[in-house]
Amino acid sequence: MHAALPISLAVLAAAAIIVIGLLYIGAPQWIVSGFGLAPPAFDSNTRAWLRTKGVRDVASGLVVLATWLAANNRTLGIVVLVLALIPFGDMSNVLASGGSKATALSVHGLTCLVMLLAGLLLIHAF
Repeated sequence: MHAALPISLAVLAAAAIIVIGLLYIGAPQWIVSGFGLAPPAFDSNTRAWLRTKGVRDVASGLVVLATWLAANNRTLGIVVLVLALIPFGDMSNVLASGGSKATALSVHGLTCLVMLLAGLLLIHAF
Protein backbone atom coordinates (compact mmCIF):
# COMPACT_ATOMS: atom_id res chain seq x y z
CA MET A 1 0.00 0.00 0.00
CA HIS A 2 1.18 3.49 -0.77
CA ALA A 3 2.03 5.53 2.32
CA ALA A 4 0.26 8.73 1.20
CA LEU A 5 -3.06 7.92 2.89
CA PRO A 6 -1.72 6.95 6.33
CA ILE A 7 0.75 9.85 6.28
CA SER A 8 -2.09 12.21 5.35
CA LEU A 9 -4.21 10.83 8.21
CA ALA A 10 -1.34 11.25 10.68
CA VAL A 11 -0.57 14.80 9.53
CA LEU A 12 -4.25 15.75 9.52
CA ALA A 13 -4.69 14.40 13.05
CA ALA A 14 -1.56 16.29 14.14
CA ALA A 15 -2.77 19.55 12.63
CA ALA A 16 -6.22 19.11 14.16
CA ILE A 17 -4.90 18.46 17.66
CA ILE A 18 -2.57 21.47 17.39
CA VAL A 19 -5.55 23.69 16.54
CA ILE A 20 -7.60 22.15 19.36
CA GLY A 21 -4.70 22.68 21.76
CA LEU A 22 -4.36 26.31 20.74
CA LEU A 23 -8.07 26.78 21.38
CA TYR A 24 -7.72 25.25 24.86
CA ILE A 25 -4.91 27.73 25.51
CA GLY A 26 -6.57 30.79 23.99
CA ALA A 27 -10.33 30.19 24.16
CA PRO A 28 -11.01 27.43 26.69
CA GLN A 29 -14.59 28.52 27.40
CA TRP A 30 -15.41 28.14 23.71
CA ILE A 31 -13.78 24.72 23.10
CA VAL A 32 -14.35 22.87 26.38
CA SER A 33 -17.95 21.85 25.69
CA GLY A 34 -16.80 19.75 22.72
CA PHE A 35 -14.81 17.41 24.97
CA GLY A 36 -17.87 15.51 26.14
CA LEU A 37 -17.93 16.43 29.82
CA ALA A 38 -20.06 19.05 31.54
CA PRO A 39 -18.35 22.43 31.24
CA PRO A 40 -16.52 23.34 34.44
CA ALA A 41 -16.78 26.55 36.41
CA PHE A 42 -14.28 28.97 34.91
CA ASP A 43 -12.09 30.07 37.76
CA SER A 44 -8.32 30.61 37.49
CA ASN A 45 -7.52 27.00 38.47
CA THR A 46 -9.80 25.57 35.79
CA ARG A 47 -8.31 27.85 33.15
CA ALA A 48 -4.83 26.72 34.23
CA TRP A 49 -5.79 23.04 33.82
CA LEU A 50 -7.35 23.68 30.43
CA ARG A 51 -4.23 25.53 29.27
CA THR A 52 -2.18 22.56 30.47
CA LYS A 53 -4.35 20.28 28.33
CA GLY A 54 -3.85 22.66 25.42
CA VAL A 55 -0.08 22.53 25.76
CA ARG A 56 -0.24 18.71 25.84
CA ASP A 57 -2.31 18.71 22.65
CA VAL A 58 -0.02 21.13 20.81
CA ALA A 59 3.08 19.18 21.87
CA SER A 60 1.51 15.87 20.78
CA GLY A 61 0.74 17.25 17.34
CA LEU A 62 4.23 18.69 17.00
CA VAL A 63 5.76 15.32 17.92
CA VAL A 64 3.90 13.72 15.01
CA LEU A 65 4.94 16.48 12.59
CA ALA A 66 8.56 16.39 13.74
CA THR A 67 8.67 12.61 13.41
CA TRP A 68 7.12 12.83 9.93
CA LEU A 69 9.81 15.30 8.86
CA ALA A 70 12.78 13.64 10.56
CA ALA A 71 12.19 9.89 10.49
CA ASN A 72 10.92 7.06 8.35
CA ASN A 73 7.33 5.85 7.97
CA ARG A 74 7.77 2.96 10.40
CA THR A 75 8.95 5.29 13.17
CA LEU A 76 6.09 7.68 12.42
CA GLY A 77 3.68 4.75 12.66
CA ILE A 78 5.04 3.71 16.04
CA VAL A 79 4.75 7.27 17.36
CA VAL A 80 1.17 7.57 16.09
CA LEU A 81 0.28 4.22 17.68
CA VAL A 82 1.68 5.33 21.04
CA LEU A 83 -0.08 8.70 20.87
CA ALA A 84 -3.39 6.93 20.10
CA LEU A 85 -3.44 6.23 23.83
CA ILE A 86 -4.38 9.88 24.41
CA PRO A 87 -7.75 9.86 22.60
CA PHE A 88 -8.40 6.38 24.00
CA GLY A 89 -7.79 7.75 27.49
CA ASP A 90 -9.96 10.77 26.79
CA MET A 91 -12.77 8.51 25.54
CA SER A 92 -12.44 6.28 28.60
CA ASN A 93 -12.45 9.29 30.91
CA VAL A 94 -15.59 10.76 29.34
CA LEU A 95 -17.39 7.40 29.52
CA ALA A 96 -16.28 6.67 33.10
CA SER A 97 -17.28 10.17 34.21
CA GLY A 98 -20.82 9.95 32.87
CA GLY A 99 -20.13 12.36 30.02
CA SER A 100 -21.60 12.28 26.56
CA LYS A 101 -21.34 8.78 25.10
CA ALA A 102 -21.91 10.19 21.63
CA THR A 103 -18.98 12.60 21.98
CA ALA A 104 -16.79 10.00 23.64
CA LEU A 105 -17.26 7.61 20.74
CA SER A 106 -17.55 10.02 17.82
CA VAL A 107 -14.77 12.44 18.78
CA HIS A 108 -12.29 10.55 20.94
CA GLY A 109 -13.07 7.00 19.81
CA LEU A 110 -12.99 7.88 16.12
CA THR A 111 -9.74 9.81 16.57
CA CYS A 112 -8.20 6.81 18.29
CA LEU A 113 -9.42 4.48 15.54
CA VAL A 114 -8.02 6.70 12.77
CA MET A 115 -4.69 6.96 14.57
CA LEU A 116 -4.52 3.19 15.07
CA LEU A 117 -5.30 2.59 11.41
CA ALA A 118 -2.73 5.15 10.21
CA GLY A 119 -0.09 3.84 12.60
CA LEU A 120 -0.62 0.21 11.59
CA LEU A 121 -0.54 1.09 7.90
CA LEU A 122 2.66 3.07 8.37
CA ILE A 123 4.43 0.17 10.05
CA HIS A 124 2.96 -2.21 7.43
CA ALA A 125 1.16 -4.33 10.00
CA PHE A 126 -1.46 -5.30 7.40
